Amino acid sequence: MRALLTRRWLTVFALALLASFVMVLLGRWQWGRYELRSAINDRIDASTVVSPVPVGDVLAAAPSGRGAAPGPGEDRAWTRVTATGRYDTAQEILIRNRTVDGQVGYEVLTPLLLADGSALLVDRGWVPPHPDGITVAPDYPAAPAGTVTVVGRVHLTESGAGAVDQRNGRWETRRVGVPAIAERLPYPVLGAYVLADQDTPGAQGLTAIQVDHENDWLNLGYAVQWWIFAVGALVGVGYLARRDLRQEAAEQAAGAAPDLDADDSGADAAPAPGDPSGLDDSADRKPTAPAGSPAGA
Repeated sequence: MRALLTRRWLTVFALALLASFVMVLLGRWQWGRYELRSAINDRIDASTVVSPVPVGDVLAAAPSGRGAAPGPGEDRAWTRVTATGRYDTAQEILIRNRTVDGQVGYEVLTPLLLADGSALLVDRGWVPPHPDGITVAPDYPAAPAGTVTVVGRVHLTESGAGAVDQRNGRWETRRVGVPAIAERLPYPVLGAYVLADQDTPGAQGLTAIQVDHENDWLNLGYAVQWWIFAVGALVGVGYLARRDLRQEAAEQAAGAAPDLDADDSGADAAPAPGDPSGLDDSADRKPTAPAGSPAGA
């Protein structure tokens, strides 16, 4: 047991415990991501069957003047909402490099002016590029005039949004960054946008944006993997410690065993009593006559 109380082994134990603790925390973080994404998938599934709620119940009111309202939390993503207003086609924006069925095209984002003077960005759907190439603006159905009621699912603003610029006589951007788009609009904007249902006004003639499920199984796999690593680190150190203990016990047993070679070395010098090979043969020798005495006297 003394072999495990050395500085080397104490350091190994401390590092193993620290590594296992960190891996358990990483597993818990991945588990949290799994639960979050599972909840999102549940909301995606539910959004196809539940009745829509007013957009004001989900998204915060837009600020006065210009700019974007604060975005909602992830727990509000994919909520099915309804909003009534009129499309502002003059401020329509094309979102380029969007892929549907392996083909790269555009999504059409049109502001919907609400009764309070703010706007809700509505993704009306996807359109393929122009047959003459990307240098030509694509053709797609115009948004209907007059008052319309839009039904769709809330989509959070996308990260990494770039600038909104004009190409082919139309406003374009790479990603839907609500704050970046709101900077160039003359009215305040709600903090998220809406993917319009296929049957909502203005979506006809466009390809509805399909909502993909989050890959929650990947996070679940990572969580289990980190926890296996944590247990493996402790088991590995335990195996090495057990091996050292066995080696220490073997060395102690070898040091306590008698030296059999040393005991056998004295056997030739002092024969055991009664051993015929060690009897005195003086009785078998005749006495020698003294010098000068006659023979046979």
